[in-house]
Amino acid sequence: MLRPFSPGSGDNVSTNWERPVALAAMIAAGLWGGALASAHWSGGIAVLDRIEAPLTDLRFLLQGPRPPPTSVVIVAIDDRTAQEVGAYPLPRTVIADILTELTRKNPKAIALDLLLVDRSLKESDEKLAAALRKIPSILAAAALFDTKAQPTFTEAGNDLLNLPRAQNLFLPLRLFADAAAVGSVNIATDRSGVPRHIPLLLNLNDQLVPSFPLRTISVVKERNPVLGDNMIEIGDTRIRTDIGYMLPLRFYGPAGTIQTVSASDVLNNRVKDDVVRDRIVVIGSTVTGGGDVFPTPFDQVLPGAEVLATAISNLAQGDALIRDRRVRIIDAMTATILPILLVLLLAWHRSTWGFAIIGTVALLWIAITVVAFTQGIWLSATLPLAAAAPPAILFGAMRLWSDRRRADDLAREGDTLKRFQPPSLAERLARDPDFLADPVHQRTAMVFIDLSGFTGLSETLNLDDMQEMLRGFHTLVDAETVRHHGLVASFMGDGAMALFGLPEPAPDDAANAVAACIGLCARMEPWLASLPGSVSSRLGFKVGAHCGDIIASRLGGDSHQHITVVGDAVNVASRLMEIAAFHHAEVALSDELLRNAGSVATLRGEGILEGPFPTAIRGRSGSIPIWLWRKSPAQASPLSDDQAPDNDQRRTV
Repeated sequence: MLRPFSPGSGDNVSTNWERPVALAAMIAAGLWGGALASAHWSGGIAVLDRIEAPLTDLRFLLQGPRPPPTSVVIVAIDDRTAQEVGAYPLPRTVIADILTELTRKNPKAIALDLLLVDRSLKESDEKLAAALRKIPSILAAAALFDTKAQPTFTEAGNDLLNLPRAQNLFLPLRLFADAAAVGSVNIATDRSGVPRHIPLLLNLNDQLVPSFPLRTISVVKERNPVLGDNMIEIGDTRIRTDIGYMLPLRFYGPAGTIQTVSASDVLNNRVKDDVVRDRIVVIGSTVTGGGDVFPTPFDQVLPGAEVLATAISNLAQGDALIRDRRVRIIDAMTATILPILLVLLLAWHRSTWGFAIIGTVALLWIAITVVAFTQGIWLSATLPLAAAAPPAILFGAMRLWSDRRRADDLAREGDTLKRFQPPSLAERLARDPDFLADPVHQRTAMVFIDLSGFTGLSETLNLDDMQEMLRGFHTLVDAETVRHHGLVASFMGDGAMALFGLPEPAPDDAANAVAACIGLCARMEPWLASLPGSVSSRLGFKVGAHCGDIIASRLGGDSHQHITVVGDAVNVASRLMEIAAFHHAEVALSDELLRNAGSVATLRGEGILEGPFPTAIRGRSGSIPIWLWRKSPAQASPLSDDQAPDNDQRRTV
């Protein structure tokens, strides 16, 4: 009997092609991740940056507002100021008055986020210039850019070559520029308009133009910036920058988080001195409809002056987001290694668990980026996932397809192999591949059936006809045996051996064997009658049944094995067919089998049960009590005197 698989085999044994395919997939995944990492190292990928933006906003919201800075205060030219003054933009004499009032309160510096590019009345301009000279001041300049001429960030490691290139620069009037420092107020936003970076330096005709926040800190510290690799030093302050000396903005909260006072209160001396003393004052417009507002993660309308004040505070307090070369190296390494790792994990643990691993790794990386963000480190949430997801999904889908094909092949193979063995035995082997690897001693009932006259008939029968006849005979025997909870251990040409009690013994095994004998007799008669007359007239059948101790085990090598049972009980059951044939009975049953069946009443239906009487078994010393069963009295042939049992041993059912 064929086994469904060899001992020790399993479902997860890799085929010969899987390792090379997995290796090729890991190489391809590494190359894909490396290509994205290289682009990220050089400045970013537009598509990924668009996805990164909302994830960055989400991290801001998860972190929540931070404590407002103590180094900066905003003086807002708001609606109330414009209403009280009666004009907007404010006359320069009013701006000069604001500066004068603030100067009396001893700020560190005053930064005016106002473009003083147009001439006004001479007296007004001179008054403002005089006010600017009395306090360290910074004025706003605005750059215009030709977007087609912007750098593509291909010069990795050379930040000066990656500076934003300005086409023109709107500067304050010379009168004002001579009285104060000047810096660019340009802000770098993403495609949704959210400020992400402040360019600390611009390239204008190969000349460096400092930004408004950088110039403010330089004035406060009275030190010129010193450029380094991916950083700027101003005195004892070291600023770690992104590519092209970009400063990633780290917002504190919604509008008003940075302390803000109205310019009207300054003019009317309603601001306490300690609000301004030793702080950087940023003056800017917040007038409704002024247009200088930006959406941020915390607020859809954040005044531009507060964006610049945020950048100045980030520089002054050293708490800006860090996204320098070292952070990008971490992003790039993760983007290169993670796809290889996921493909390796999928190759090791396929199917649904593999995709669960992908989801877990993705969530883990997002969690890492969130934790790092709370510490001011801006890791890319998008790049490693974009690098890892396509290779992992493609490889995982390929493995699922491969596994599905393999499962279908195994199912077809299993269905085919099951036809070579009884279903109950196949199920037991599937659950326990080592079943019967060691011989098992067991008490079992067994039934042998054989076609009488088949050998002589086979000399004249066509081979195809003989095969078709045997197929019908085997189908009948198998169906009747299974119906009575037994299994056909083997088909032996024109005979078969059925076992009751294997793979698992049961109390009613003997009763089932007896019932199977009667059932076989009941079905054999119409089957024989269905055959052509020239065949059925030459065929008969005989059945022998017994129960006893047997040894069940496997025989064969690693490539092919079959189940076998041996023991005296097997020999007795086989020889009982000869007894049935000798006495012209359909069935010969051992007394041992009937006693274990519980009652001779098990033999229901029309028939005669004769016995028990002692009978010698060929090749075996001594005799055993046996019973004979015939279909009906009309079919019973009289026994000779030396064959017949005593009358007191005859019993009719």
